[in-house]
Amino acid sequence: MARLDVEGVRYTYPNAERPAVDVSLSVADGELISLLGPSGCGKTTALRILAGFVTPQFGTVAIDGVDVTAVQPQRRPTAMVFQQYALWPHMNVWHNIAFGLIQRRVPRPDIERRVAATMEMLGLGDFRQRMPSQLSGGQQQRVALARALVIEPKILLLDEPLSNLDAHMRERVRDQLRQIQRSIGITTVFVTHDQSEALGISDRVAVMDGGVVVQFDRPTAIYATPGNLFVAGFIGTMNLLSGDLEGDAVLIGGCRIPVEAESPHVRDVTVAMRPEDIVIASAGERGAAAEVVDASLRGADTDVRVRGAFGTVRALLPRDVAPPVGTPVSVRIRRVAAYDGATGHLIAFHAEVAAAR
Repeated sequence: MARLDVEGVRYTYPNAERPAVDVSLSVADGELISLLGPSGCGKTTALRILAGFVTPQFGTVAIDGVDVTAVQPQRRPTAMVFQQYALWPHMNVWHNIAFGLIQRRVPRPDIERRVAATMEMLGLGDFRQRMPSQLSGGQQQRVALARALVIEPKILLLDEPLSNLDAHMRERVRDQLRQIQRSIGITTVFVTHDQSEALGISDRVAVMDGGVVVQFDRPTAIYATPGNLFVAGFIGTMNLLSGDLEGDAVLIGGCRIPVEAESPHVRDVTVAMRPEDIVIASAGERGAAAEVVDASLRGADTDVRVRGAFGTVRALLPRDVAPPVGTPVSVRIRRVAAYDGATGHLIAFHAEVAAAR
């Protein structure tokens, strides 16, 4: 296990107007974190800096307190699994896994022992003589992971390693990867643009936007309390409505949503509500009047869209209680966040909001 500390790391590509990466973060011993964000946010560049393939113009990368910023990739105690796996097509599984140890001139008996143990751990014992072309996508991914783990790195770096798998295989391999990471306790940095992967596999998630980490927290906190408007809109499904802050409430289309916080310097506000926090009740009950305008089955739930003076919002309801399109209803809110419409900063977040009234 090892601790990873990234302090003030900044990298700007030639002729670029702003840095591709400008981050600071720390990863604890044995922790798995994800770098999550849309394409172009800087997450892969950040990972390549950790691996040593890119040298930042400013800042330091330290592993267990040792500055490795200028250390070549092959001399760092890290191993990287690439998106395309990069297996040698002319080598069988055993030689692909053993390649790094052979390059390091490890004695042959130690290579045999370490490769055998790694293959057993990853369920590859029956694939020793197979060529990469004879393997499924999930099997290739495990060989790439075995090749990284067999050199016994302190830090494991994963660059969207599941993106080439179908949805069912991706979930299976993701669960296997998490189990392996926990069992050996290796510090891991996982890059992905898939929020379900990041939320499902990570101890903490670093959400990136424009080369900067905008929120770094536990998955439950990222989902429940988005730190700014970008995170609120990027993570999960969110209803976003614009309104005016007056005192301790946001006014939207004649509806008053209490937020129990006064910000005298903020007027334009965006409120954010998860679909599961929208309560749909019968017309005439406490809440804002609305009408069901659409309904789509989502397995056990129905995604219901309702429209009122406040605009249109989505709610999740059990499929057997979802009202049909055209039904008049009342809308209440269990939890709401309010963000400064100009800066995107969170100004209020409250659970169990009484009602939109």
